[in-house]
Order: sequence, then C-alpha cells, then structure tokens
Amino acid sequence: MERLNDILTLVSGWLWGWPMIILLLGTHVYLTIILRFPQRKILTAIKLSVRRDPGATGDVSQFGSLATALAATIGTGNIIGVATAIALGGPGAVLWCWLTGVFGISTKYAEGLLAIKYRVKTADGRMMGGPMYALERGLGWRWLAILFAVFTALASFGIGNTVQANAIATVAHETYAIHPALTGAVVCLLTGAVVLGGVKSIARVCGLLVPFMALFYVMGCLYILCINAGYLWPALQLIVTSAFSPQAAGGGFIGTTVMMAARYGIARGLFSNESGMGSAPIVAAAAQTRNPVRQALVSSSGTFWDTVVICALTGLVIVSSVLAYPDIDFSNGATLTKAAFSKIPVVGTPLLTFGLLTFAFSTILGWCYYGERAVEYLRGHRWVIAYRVLYIVAIFVGSIIELGLVWNLADCMNALMAVPNLLSLLFLSGVIVHETRKYLWRNRLDREMDC
Repeated sequence: MERLNDILTLVSGWLWGWPMIILLLGTHVYLTIILRFPQRKILTAIKLSVRRDPGATGDVSQFGSLATALAATIGTGNIIGVATAIALGGPGAVLWCWLTGVFGISTKYAEGLLAIKYRVKTADGRMMGGPMYALERGLGWRWLAILFAVFTALASFGIGNTVQANAIATVAHETYAIHPALTGAVVCLLTGAVVLGGVKSIARVCGLLVPFMALFYVMGCLYILCINAGYLWPALQLIVTSAFSPQAAGGGFIGTTVMMAARYGIARGLFSNESGMGSAPIVAAAAQTRNPVRQALVSSSGTFWDTVVICALTGLVIVSSVLAYPDIDFSNGATLTKAAFSKIPVVGTPLLTFGLLTFAFSTILGWCYYGERAVEYLRGHRWVIAYRVLYIVAIFVGSIIELGLVWNLADCMNALMAVPNLLSLLFLSGVIVHETRKYLWRNRLDREMDC
C-alpha cells in the first residue's frame, strides 16, 4: 500500500503539474477571447440565477442547479486550499488564484452551454447531460465519454465523499472531542435522508444550505477584515507586489519567486472552482431553462462566487492576520487557517469550524449527484440505488480511516476527468460561439431553444 501511495503521489504531482495548469489556464484564456469576455455579463448571470424560467424544460430550477453545483464546489479547498497556496507560494498566490477564477468564468459558461445543448430526456422524463453527452453526441467519441464517466464515478468516492467525511470527523473530534465513528454515523444518516430523494431533494437542501453557509462565512470574513482594518491595505499591497516580484515577501512570509506564486495560486484556483473539470455541467443539464445560453450564464456565476468572492476573502483574511499577528506559523496551510481565525476572539474558531463542517457536507451532497449520473450513463438507472447505498457506506469508512492513499487517487481522477472535458470544450468551441451569437450577442436571451 505504501508503494502504491508513492506511485499515486508521483502521478498526481505530474497530472496537476505545469502541463495541466497550462492546458486549463490556456482553455480559460482562449474561451474568454473567442466569447468576447463573457465576464462582462456577470450581473446578468446573477439576476438570471435567482429567477425561475416559467414553462422551461428541466428537473430543477436554475437556482437549484447552481446551488447544487456550488455545494459540490465550495468545500474545504476554499478555506484550507487557499492557505496551502499561501504557505507554499507566498501571499502573491492569492492574486493568481483570483485571476484564475476571473478567466475560469468563461470555461464554466462554455460547460453549462454544452450541457443544455446536448442533454437528453430519459424515458421517465428526466434530463441527463454533462461532458459524456457532449463527447458522444457532439463529437461521436463514446469511448472517451465512457472514460469520463468512469473517472467521475471513482472521483465521487474520493474528493466528494471519503475525504470530506474525514474532514468533518476530524474537525468534530479536534474541536468537540466527538468520536469519529459517531460523527460518521450521523453524517451517513443525514446524507441518506437527502440523497435517497434524488436530484430534486438534493437541489432543495442545497438551495437552503448553500446561501446560508456562504453568507455566514462571508459575513464572518468581513468581520475579521474589519478587526484587521489597519492591515488590510498593506495586505492588498503585499498580495499584488508578491505576485509579480521575485523579492522576499516580507511581513513574516518566506521569500518566493513569481513562478512559485503563480504555480500554487493557479493550481489552487483551478482545483477550487472546478472550471474545466466537467463536474458542474452534469447538474446544469437538469436545469429548467429555455435556451443553452441562459443556463451558461447561470453556471458561470458559480465560479464568480466560489473563487472571485470566497477564495479572495479567505486570502485577505489570512494575509492580513499574519501581518497583524506575526507569531502565526505560516509554514503549513492546514494550521495557517486555524491559527489566523483563532486570533479573533469568540467568533474565530466557531466560524471556521462551522464553515468547514457545512462546506464539507454540502460537497458530499453535490458529488453524490455527479456520481449517480455517471453510473446511470454507464450502467443504466437500475444501478443508481446500489450506488447510493455504497456512497453512504463510504462516508462512514472515510470518517474512521487514514486517507493519504484516497487523497492521491482522488486527485488523479479529478485530473483525468478534466482532460476529456477540456477536449470537448476546445473541439466544440465553434458550437459554443454559434449558440452565444444566436442568443447573447443578438440580445435574444428570452428566445426558446430550437428543437
């Protein structure tokens, strides 16, 4: 097992190295250019996300699909992941993470568009879609679609399940001395109560949970920034200058190079918002929308909230806290966040604990839907119940075991998911531009999709 873990560590490091970063970031920039900077429409996207589309075809509302996608995306990576990037790449990593989110809006837009364009209706009236359908119906590459579905199903048991359950159990044990087995059992029951109801149940719970947890966390971050107000401007200056200067960062941080700041900031931003990974379009395909571009805009707003807002706030909190409290140990990402939040009296530790618990639980719910759709694509609807049972059991297992091997396997599966999805985006970019011209550039967002 140790040998296997070493191999997976090596493979994961290569998969998430510069080749993947260049492919993902290059796709972000390419789509941004050919789509004429869809980031300009972010306010329109936010407005559409909170409106119902009467008479449109789909299983859940546009907001429900967005909430489910955000539930799977907003996780421990937004908190611990940002701190890890800062610890390894310096404060400049925050700016690179933020810029990745800005450009990633275009990729998330393209994914949502293809999800609606190539979705299918099942015999019982449900909508099915995602990169596997874009690969099969748009490009005729069924073999690659099957590989994507396999990688998605496997990844759901890793990053979407066991590692999140372990994070919940660890936080509960360290903060409140609750035994991991008890925590695992409770999370199993809560998850089962939600996921056995299908996508509508998942979307309903996520629609209630995600806005509350995100608002609570954002308000907490803003409170901390008010406490650190005297260090906010120096923190912003340090983030910007460290992103482009090879000089020592100062303020207690280790000296880093531009390449280090860019590498860790971009990698964490890409991993955090999942733009290009191909997971979010699976639930986007279930949205009630009258044309592909409306849902594409709604999907793009998810990256805005995830990275441009939440990751940026987390980065500012951490950098300003390190400047305010030089005794904080900035050498380890996992401890850096906890130390930064614990310096705030009364609310710091409970805020971080609540954020980690709710973010991890919501990720479990969102990734269950992704895994279900992948299994249904591979084996049919009759296998979904079996998948749900295994998924719930895996939560308990993840709560009580060490997860080094699982983490590395999950990282590999996530990277392998991204490659087929990015190929579909690049090879179908002409379709994406055509649909965008038809509905967005010609101001026809209210037009029904052509059959």
